[in-house]
Parts: sequence; structure tokens; C-alpha cells
Amino acid sequence: MPKHTAEDKARFRSLVTEGPGVEIKPMFGSVGAFVNGNMYAGLFGSAVGVKASPADLAELSAIEGSGPFGPAERPMGGWLAMPESFSDEDAMSWIERAREHIATLPPKVKKPKK
Repeated sequence: MPKHTAEDKARFRSLVTEGPGVEIKPMFGSVGAFVNGNMYAGLFGSAVGVKASPADLAELSAIEGSGPFGPAERPMGGWLAMPESFSDEDAMSWIERAREHIATLPPKVKKPKK
């Protein structure tokens, strides 16, 4: 499993804009961005990935340097890693697009603790 650095986590946090229902939470030893409880962006090693609409995923996949997000042997479906060559502005734009898409989903209901 690729390791992220403190700088990777700080950069990820700086790319996620505040908004209604937006949270950045720990996720499997890394961090993820959530809106209304649904994850829309994450950090895996130094790769920043987004869960976007099918049209946005098709557009992003056509950009050189984008690719599967998550473990190589089991990438996350519906997610793509953004090219490392993206500027912060480009990355923020794609993260915002993913947030807008995921915000249309029903809010996650927290499961009661046993």
C-alpha cells in the first residue's frame, strides 16, 4: 500500500473547498472528502482521486496521466486518479465537479452502533 506524506495530506486538504455538508475525514489510514456522508474525493499514496459522473469520468480518462484510483489489484469502480501534472486549480476544479455530482445523492444514514 503506497504511503502518503504529511505534505500529501496537507495538499489534499487545501484542494477541498468548504461547503454545506462537506467534511474531510480519516479513511483507511488516509483522508477522504465527503458531502452529506458520501465520499467524492480521496488520497491514495500521493494520488488524488475523484468519484465523478460517468460523463466526467469519460472526460477525465481522456486526459494523459489520469488512471485507476486505489490499489492496483483492486481499483475503485467509478473513480479515477487525476494526473500528477494537474495544477492545484485544475485539481480543485475536478474535485468540485465530483462534489457537485455526489451532492445529488441521498445523504448517507449513519448506522447505529452495536
